[in-house]
Amino acid sequence: METAKTKTAFVLSGGGNRGVAQVGMLRALLERGIVPDVIIGTSVGALNGAVIAHNPTVEAIDHLESVWLNLEREQVFPGTVVSRMWNILRRDDHLVASTGLAELIAAASPAETFADLKIPLRVVTADLETGEECVLVRGPLAPSLLASSALPGIFPPVDLHQRTLVDGGVVNLVPISHALAGPINRVYVLDISDPMSDRLIRSPLDVAMRAFAISRDQRFDLERQWVPAEVDLIVLPAPIDDRNFYDFDGAEAIIADAYERAKKTLAAHQSRRPAQTSDSTPRRGRRWWSRSNRAPTR
Repeated sequence: METAKTKTAFVLSGGGNRGVAQVGMLRALLERGIVPDVIIGTSVGALNGAVIAHNPTVEAIDHLESVWLNLEREQVFPGTVVSRMWNILRRDDHLVASTGLAELIAAASPAETFADLKIPLRVVTADLETGEECVLVRGPLAPSLLASSALPGIFPPVDLHQRTLVDGGVVNLVPISHALAGPINRVYVLDISDPMSDRLIRSPLDVAMRAFAISRDQRFDLERQWVPAEVDLIVLPAPIDDRNFYDFDGAEAIIADAYERAKKTLAAHQSRRPAQTSDSTPRRGRRWWSRSNRAPTR
């Protein structure tokens, strides 16, 4: 179990269908008794984080895993090629209706408002009109999660809190800095965002995710630099996932892979963690991360 003096944050990145890996990572954390004091999420990370914020137990992970294992492309991306072309011809602001995404959010998280959550949750979104990074912490939960997952041009923007909001990955795909708004001394980063790679571009969504990867690489470096030296920063390694953005097959294997990688990383970090010092003794944090999911686990 974590010590009484430890204040822990979970940071869950965006990453579309790659978010299934966070199920395995969360299971590994909770099985070791690591429960967050605050959760910060972008896009799919906000959705996964909301489930744990409402019920931080292994049973909640079982429910979340069931949702992911039963997820199909047609649920998240309803409609046909013809209907998407029609949206373009009539100059609409999206290709795909967000009805399926809204149903997924309802199935995953039973909480109606942020006030219903047991653990504080910060949901990262982007203001489409001003370009501002917006962090949602109050009000109805489902619209906030929908806004954070609204890929620009793919899903319709969400009007909320007198703003027009879209996917938080536009401005901050791995929002580590928001974990430091309170007295936090340990941050676990569940980064499943698509790394820069030579993967083929096969769809408009692949183009969008490639753009997010470029933004992520630049912002991620800055986010890490803002972490004080005394804060432990542990980035859990994501499994290799070469599926295209529409593909939800193979979820069970990806969850299992992510779980095993997270367990090894957590065990290694625990075994090498310096002894707890008194409150008056400065303690430098440790840095555990991998820039690519293809790098070996340290």
